[in-house]
Amino acid sequence: MWLHILGYTVAVLAGVAIGFFIARKTMMSYLKKNPPINEQMLRVMMMQMGQKPSQKKINQMMQAMQKQQGK
Repeated sequence: MWLHILGYTVAVLAGVAIGFFIARKTMMSYLKKNPPINEQMLRVMMMQMGQKPSQKKINQMMQAMQKQQGK
């Protein structure tokens, strides 16, 4: 009886640990392929759209994006 409970507990803990490391590796891989947008990327995107980016406008867009991600 106690051996079964101990076995289940060990299996659950092992599953959680393995799941954590798989999720971590997957997330690191995703962020490497798709880096978060930074100020330089915003500047390039705005220039491609034909806008002349000012630092004030870039700061406003960065704050709006950070606010959106916080939701």
